[in-house]
Amino acid sequence: MRYEDVAIPLGFAWSSPFARWQGSLADVPGLDLASAVTSRALTDRQLDPAAVDGLVLGWSVPQPDIFYGASTLAGRIGMPGISGPMISQACATSLAGLHAAASTVQGDGGSVQLLVTMDRTSNGPQLIYPSTSAPGGAPFSFNWVSDSFGHDPWAGTGMLDAAEAVAAEMGVSKSELDDIKIMRHEQYEHALAGDRSFQRRYQVPVEVRQGKANVQLAADEGVRPLDPAAIRKLSPARPDGLHSFAAQTHPADGCTGAVVTSVSRARELARGEGVARVLATAFARVGKTRMPQAPVPAALTALSDAGLDMSAVDAVTTHNPFAVNDLYFSSAANYPVERMNSYGCSLVYGHPQAPTGLRAVAELIEELRLRGGGIGLFTGCAAGDTGAATVIVVEG
Repeated sequence: MRYEDVAIPLGFAWSSPFARWQGSLADVPGLDLASAVTSRALTDRQLDPAAVDGLVLGWSVPQPDIFYGASTLAGRIGMPGISGPMISQACATSLAGLHAAASTVQGDGGSVQLLVTMDRTSNGPQLIYPSTSAPGGAPFSFNWVSDSFGHDPWAGTGMLDAAEAVAAEMGVSKSELDDIKIMRHEQYEHALAGDRSFQRRYQVPVEVRQGKANVQLAADEGVRPLDPAAIRKLSPARPDGLHSFAAQTHPADGCTGAVVTSVSRARELARGEGVARVLATAFARVGKTRMPQAPVPAALTALSDAGLDMSAVDAVTTHNPFAVNDLYFSSAANYPVERMNSYGCSLVYGHPQAPTGLRAVAELIEELRLRGGGIGLFTGCAAGDTGAATVIVVEG
């Protein structure tokens, strides 16, 4: 979908640090995390909550009180008079939320929409469903996180199956997949240079009260030190596969946000810093068990909707839960793999699901700001062999 008058003020897309699975944020409910991070982000950006007209809340793992999620979050961050949709589309939740916010802005003449995404993969719910026809009425149970990762009911396979299928069809080697992981980790280290000067451009520290404890997280947690030799020595995660545990992402916890409005209003809020115009969003679906391929048609559709092609793109970020994702994108879209994810990606810092895409968009915006502007593309895959993408242009 193409947008004519939608933008994010520069500096108004943010992310918390991501915490490792069962780490510092494991016992922090998603709405508590979202309230703390969003309130801090709005205060730091001097945005009066009264200026916000609507809220889009994205999540993919049920949390306490999520039935009332959007209205509860709005009330807790000083916006008791507003609400909006709650959106859940696995790893594409951020893009689905951006699509919803941008569509609202374009349709109503330029309201100010607040997009917040959150997820806690740690301590995900164990669901118990009644099964009166089972022997003794024994219930059926389902683990929201692990069972969802492991089984796509339409394809009859899991996410790792999709990665291995695409890698096998491409004829890539384990060494090539390891090379991607090592490259992305080296790029992530660029984001840590100068006391994390790049990450500090968009990251909002976590400080939230939980009972008698004050939970704090100032930087990503769970990123292992880079050790190329150790990465290459790791065996594939399954005997007939190519991806080791290093060549795939790890579950995480986190929260992200952005302000989406008209170009003129975005310029006002940015106070002279410029805007990231949202040119288009797109979604695509590929064949069963081919999830790593889906970001390509999503990206090409978004670019086409924006009246562009890959030759116009100055920077690319991706959500790549498996190393093969970036190899396939580079090959199919004819874009150098080394020009993608200049400051790391979810393959390194983890994947809380709903927030992952918006963090990559925030990083894309900041990379383009440092370049002095330009056109950026974010694309990533999602459950159900689906892909999502957005095209932005950063300008003064």
